[in-house]
Amino acid sequence: MYPLPEESYIVGKVAAIFFKNPNNFYKVLLVKITETDMNYNEKEIVVTGSFGNVQEEEVYRFFGERFNHPKYGEQFKASAYQKEQPTSENGLIHYLSSDKFPGVGKKTAEKIVDLLGEEAIDKILDDPALLKQISGLTKKKREMLLDTVRLNYGMDKVIVGLNRYGFGSQLAFAIYQTYKNDTLDVIEENPYQLVEDIEGIGFKKADNIAEQLGIDATSGKRIRAAILHQILQQSMETGNTYIEAKDLLEQVLHILESSRPVEIDPEKVANVVIELVEEGKIQQEDTKLFENSLYFAEWGIASSIERLLQRKREIHYSENKINKNLRKLEKRLDIIYGASQEKAIKEAICAPLFILTGGPGTGKTTVISGIVQLFAELNDIDLDPSKYSEETFPILLAAPTGRAAKRMNETTGLPSSTIHRLLGLNGRENKAKNTAPKELEGGLLIVDEMSMVDTWLANTLFKAIPDNMQVIFVGDKDQLPSVGPGQVLHDLLDIVEIPQKELTEIYRQEDGSSIIPLAHEIKSGQLPDDFTQNQKDRSYFSCRVGQIEPLISQVVLKAKQKGFTPQDIQVLAPMYKGPAGINALNKMMQEIFNSNTDKTKKEVTFNDTVYRIGDKVLQLVNAPEDNVFNGDMGEITGIIYAKDSDDKVDELVIAFDANEVTYKRNEWNKITLSYCCSIHKAQGNEFKMVILPMVNQYYRMLQRNLLYTAVTRSKEMLILLGETSAYKHCVEQVSTLRLTALKERINGIDSISQAMRLKILTYENEQEEAPFESDYVKRKNKEKEPHSISAEKATSDLFAQEPEVSLTTTSTQLTEKLIKSQTIDPMIGMGELSPYDFQMVKQ
Repeated sequence: MYPLPEESYIVGKVAAIFFKNPNNFYKVLLVKITETDMNYNEKEIVVTGSFGNVQEEEVYRFFGERFNHPKYGEQFKASAYQKEQPTSENGLIHYLSSDKFPGVGKKTAEKIVDLLGEEAIDKILDDPALLKQISGLTKKKREMLLDTVRLNYGMDKVIVGLNRYGFGSQLAFAIYQTYKNDTLDVIEENPYQLVEDIEGIGFKKADNIAEQLGIDATSGKRIRAAILHQILQQSMETGNTYIEAKDLLEQVLHILESSRPVEIDPEKVANVVIELVEEGKIQQEDTKLFENSLYFAEWGIASSIERLLQRKREIHYSENKINKNLRKLEKRLDIIYGASQEKAIKEAICAPLFILTGGPGTGKTTVISGIVQLFAELNDIDLDPSKYSEETFPILLAAPTGRAAKRMNETTGLPSSTIHRLLGLNGRENKAKNTAPKELEGGLLIVDEMSMVDTWLANTLFKAIPDNMQVIFVGDKDQLPSVGPGQVLHDLLDIVEIPQKELTEIYRQEDGSSIIPLAHEIKSGQLPDDFTQNQKDRSYFSCRVGQIEPLISQVVLKAKQKGFTPQDIQVLAPMYKGPAGINALNKMMQEIFNSNTDKTKKEVTFNDTVYRIGDKVLQLVNAPEDNVFNGDMGEITGIIYAKDSDDKVDELVIAFDANEVTYKRNEWNKITLSYCCSIHKAQGNEFKMVILPMVNQYYRMLQRNLLYTAVTRSKEMLILLGETSAYKHCVEQVSTLRLTALKERINGIDSISQAMRLKILTYENEQEEAPFESDYVKRKNKEKEPHSISAEKATSDLFAQEPEVSLTTTSTQLTEKLIKSQTIDPMIGMGELSPYDFQMVKQ
């Protein structure tokens, strides 16, 4: 907790706080120097770092190093700091009897100093119970005094400690918000608790701290943290929503033994898995193990589907009325619907829940527009959004990405939004918590690009859909699945009770496009005979991996000469590293479209990336408060250097269409250059020209749905280059389906026990109602109950792949253990009553 010997220090009064980030502890201060061990003759200096509740006009001691910023001059980067405490007994008495401590007069202050001496503040922080020895100090005053001291000194001590453990401003802020002044005690007692409680802290970071603190490699705390980390991590990496117990055992052993060179007993790991199941920290079904949030999200989706399907099975409109209005639409829109398109519109308009799928050129957009127009005609709805200033527009259009939502708006002329914005989510929700969304209002909801929606988001969306809303999901089942766990669209298509229609007839081919037929050939598992022959909208260049960058450079230079802009051209690649990776291609493309050889353009550097005015960039996270979402592409329109900004930090101004957003330097990790991007990030977007390198270096990424998704991003021109064998491998390599339980959940929802329904309801209510801090306080105050089940027996059952753990008892007493194991129905004797009968109804 103390500064390193080689670090310099300055003591001074904070004259001004130039900048403070509300989402972490990062601040920029102006300090008037009263003392320093540096050879520095100026009276003030700018100090940067992670600070707690620092106050202007207060004196602090900062430890760190001075550096000369090339643009902003001398600064001091603080690695640790502390508020200067009064240095004498008289000073302490004066401080404790000041206005900071109302009700604590000079006599009481003298009593405190007489008892505790000059180290009174440190002693109070370490042992608040000492204040009980001070006569005349009521409980209320003791609490006030302690809170004030903690505010001025406790937070500072915590933040310095977190900095010493290597936590940056963002994570330090999250940790402090969870544990407050107990932070350092929690870490020193069990650093692995961070893995359970703080999103963004993995096992290796916690294990590194634990090793520093001397926690044994075979500790149960360490094994527990590795299991909880890996059960979620493997879902993020594979997209699976569960893992077989034996696979998890192997993976956890690998993590433990690779992090520290100590052999771990597999039986001990297996026992801890069983303990976590008993505690309800992870869920078990036969030999399958689930991370909690994914387990309950799949059940939540199944429950919502059950609710939506229990409504009337068909919305009745007379066939004559539907046909009459369709003909009227065709005349007004000057189109003629194909037989499959008309059938899809008719089936969708009469179904409370409907799924529409189809590949490129099959008319999904035309059908969506037709459904919207027909719905309005049949229900006498005015489609002029300006008429709804006082009420909700009755038709909701949404998509996972901002670009896909914008495309819906362009094709229908109606308001559209991202799913996050529709639900009122800010994109920073903890995925391990079930988020309670606002209930949607309106008559019809259409969600496009449904293949991109993961299990967590689908659960949140479905919970927001009211019983009286008609719902249509649209997507292409052959595209890449969601980045997050699950394969929601694929699983829903396997549910026979859900009405659905796949469009297979290709309509958009009259202009002689060869891209759409190519996509359908890829989907069917083959490359066309003319794959390597140039077409009017498609070219192929054979080359090796080392030739990718120079060849793309030639193609882009020629396209630039023909008037193509960076927004018209998109290079797509499966991997980030290597000579044909995204990082290298981005730098090359930047030099073609936005070089700065004459140094006349403003530019800034962040990590290894240079940003200039005019650069094409990609948003990496959702930021609904700025109306910007993951996958949105924009252009840097302004750079404000720190010396010219109000907050004295560098800023980038980025235009996303007509929306301009300002990013301070500490927010630049939310963006990246996007001349070249991953195929996953391009999903939901379309581009005038797509350049697609595909080489055997990408071998482990090559799959049919990857190639299909990339090709279907192109609207007019497709440039293919690389090794033909790599393309052939793509179409031959069908991606394996993800391991999910959603289909089984939906098909089995009718037969689940009341105990299971109660378990789901209880989990959802706990997650929605209890803030994070209360979970910690509850844990802190609750002693662990001993586990009555035999760990040896449970381990044997789970890891021997036996179907169920047999829990038999001769006792007639109803216990919590029997309820949790679902051996006894907790609703026994309640007749037809259900937990749902006691649930509050949304008004």
